[in-house]
Amino acid sequence: MSVRLTYVIPGVLLVLVGLIWVLQGAGVMSGSFMSGQKLWLGIGIVVGIVGLGLAYLGLAPRARRT
Repeated sequence: MSVRLTYVIPGVLLVLVGLIWVLQGAGVMSGSFMSGQKLWLGIGIVVGIVGLGLAYLGLAPRARRT
């Protein structure tokens, strides 16, 4: 299995940023202008899903060329 770090590292970072934005948008983390704003909840979900997709591409096995 070949791990492509150029996809995995940004993917993990996007998942973490998305999680922070979801928590702030949901009002769990307070102290910023994003706290309690549903817009940031939605943006965080989208960013997290994109990050999961990138991480999956980096960890998925490559198709063999014959």
